[in-house]
Amino acid sequence: MKVRGSVRPPGDKSISHRAVMLASLARGTSELTGLLTGEDVKSTARVLRQLGAEISSIREGAKIAVHAARFTPPASRLHCGNSGTTARLMLGILAGQRFAATLTGDASLRRRPMRRVTEPLRAMGAEITRRGEATRCPSRSGAAGCGPSRTRRQSRAPRSRARCCSRG
Repeated sequence: MKVRGSVRPPGDKSISHRAVMLASLARGTSELTGLLTGEDVKSTARVLRQLGAEISSIREGAKIAVHAARFTPPASRLHCGNSGTTARLMLGILAGQRFAATLTGDASLRRRPMRRVTEPLRAMGAEITRRGEATRCPSRSGAAGCGPSRTRRQSRAPRSRARCCSRG
């Protein structure tokens, strides 16, 4: 018995996040197909748009165009919604930028631990500050915003700061 045909597996959330992020870091325009179109992936696209990436609407079955130039400082906090993947991966991307940025999210995200990402980034010289409990990000206590860390990078590379804090 011969069987012929093709199978198109559904999009994968983890791969979809990374595909949009990598396309936004690449030069020129990338076309993505087969992305998962859930809210978490849309949160990633929203954050990247705030940093200057041009990303077409993420819809089921659509070809997604991502045109990226150099990231620019955001005008406001980067809201990751309920997406822990967006927050964790964006911390790494932001650690390599020459500007400070603040990540935030919904109440559920603000209770999630981030130490497994922030500690290695700090060890590599990134400046990351938090509000509230030291193992959680983002969180907020009081009315003050986040300030940059006062620690120094060990390398001579340009200093970058990622802030992980408060309600949007």
